[in-house]
Amino acid sequence: MSWEEIHRDARALAWRVAGLGPFRGIIAVTRGGLVPAAVVARELDIRLVDTICISSYDDRAQHPEAVQVLKGLSGEGEGFLIIDDLVDTGETARAVRDMLPKAHFATVYAKPAGRPMVDTFVTEVSQDTWIVFPWEVERLSRGS
Repeated sequence: MSWEEIHRDARALAWRVAGLGPFRGIIAVTRGGLVPAAVVARELDIRLVDTICISSYDDRAQHPEAVQVLKGLSGEGEGFLIIDDLVDTGETARAVRDMLPKAHFATVYAKPAGRPMVDTFVTEVSQDTWIVFPWEVERLSRGS
């Protein structure tokens, strides 16, 4: 996937959720949600952006592992838009939903297993597709 593709699809996500607000702010799910959240924030002219920091993949094996919340948020999320790059198995999304059940959850891409956990997405991809985002390319090519 190229930077141009993720930028185009993140803008499409912004347009898709634009009429669902107004949103008080955006919550990016780190790390993958940071880039799409920045694009959506700019498109929707939202300046309040925060993060939920979650670890849910073993980068060496590229398989889901136990979800670890590294930084959460208080409140129920009412009036906030949660942004992530991808919902895969839905485990990360479930942890985020448990923390912020009243927020609107939007992802750029959705796999079938995780799709029921999000409110809005742009493109569905097959469950066995492994998307390599442009911010991951160099790290993966180094083998780390």
